[in-house]
Amino acid sequence: MTQPKPGPGKPRAKRGPRTNIKPQLRENEKERLNRHWRGLFLDKLAETSNVAAAAREAGINPSRAYKVRRCEPDFARQWYEALLEGYEHLELETLHRLRMGTGKDDPKFDIGNALRLLALHKETVARERALRDDEDEDAILASLDAKIEAMRAREEEAARLLIEAAPQDDG
Repeated sequence: MTQPKPGPGKPRAKRGPRTNIKPQLRENEKERLNRHWRGLFLDKLAETSNVAAAAREAGINPSRAYKVRRCEPDFARQWYEALLEGYEHLELETLHRLRMGTGKDDPKFDIGNALRLLALHKETVARERALRDDEDEDAILASLDAKIEAMRAREEEAARLLIEAAPQDDG
């Protein structure tokens, strides 16, 4: 899962303060971290739903990722979004394999373990989907409110112009 890139006219999100990492959480890490380790980590997490594999891909100790998740709410939100994406991939892959079967040359896939993993994380997935749906609903409601307000303003302006344009009765 890549972080959304700002489009034209959209400012980049400001980063908050960085998490202080103790030396023991840096064990087995590269001498110099890739400054994009968060994106690498989240992409691999979305692909695999596996924190250890995502940490290896990003060149970090998994403990660093957990610590940053605890200390940085934005990273925690992105983490859960990546996991949700990963579980969606796993659901689709499992469904495909159940429907189509597997060939002898296909990569090994343990359907039983996939189903157990999906069952174990059912509540997390449901919570993240509900949060995503709620955010979508809030954005839609805000957009509708803005459109209604703009319509009211245009209506008031039209009424004002009609009053100004009406012939004055000097009676």
